[in-house]
Amino acid sequence: MPAKNDPVAIKKYANRRLYNTGTSTYVTLEDLAEMVKRGEDFTVQDAKSGDDITHSVLTQIIFELENRDGQNMLPIPFLRQLIAFYGDQMQMVVPSFLEQSMVAFAKEQERFRQQMKDAVGKSPIGMMPMAAAPLKAMEEQARRNAEMFQNAMRMFTPFPMAGAGGEAAREDAPEPAKGDDLSELKEQIAAMQRKLDQMGR
Repeated sequence: MPAKNDPVAIKKYANRRLYNTGTSTYVTLEDLAEMVKRGEDFTVQDAKSGDDITHSVLTQIIFELENRDGQNMLPIPFLRQLIAFYGDQMQMVVPSFLEQSMVAFAKEQERFRQQMKDAVGKSPIGMMPMAAAPLKAMEEQARRNAEMFQNAMRMFTPFPMAGAGGEAAREDAPEPAKGDDLSELKEQIAAMQRKLDQMGR
């Protein structure tokens, strides 16, 4: 038997049936989605090979949810850009960025919900400013996420090496103006963005 805090093992059989070893019952993808919402941790294993297939099953759950009417959460521009990152040098950065973004959003969600609850309790006149507050907070979080992603992009942006043949700049060499550095950085980020836009098309 697994320890109390260990993730529940879900076994997937060749007939695509899913078996919850914790409750000794067969479950569906919808049941697994509800487990996720309740914060219950689980892993999915191929019953024959024992391989961990949690990632593919969770992806399948998202696919099922996205195909339900009125439940789309992934906008088309986001999907296009995400697809464009596959095979790109930025691919190694994207998972960490998305994970950190969702962690930050999850930490804020209770505050968002409380603000929305407070807004509903207000009079119609005072409700609009209160209802707008969570949206502003989410926009601010999105802005911070974008800044974090830009910082990650800079790590992969090729900077010209100082001196011929890639030699380091001499100590007595004049220091470049900060304004020039900023302009160069902006141009490099813009070039990277144009590349991503082209890939997205």
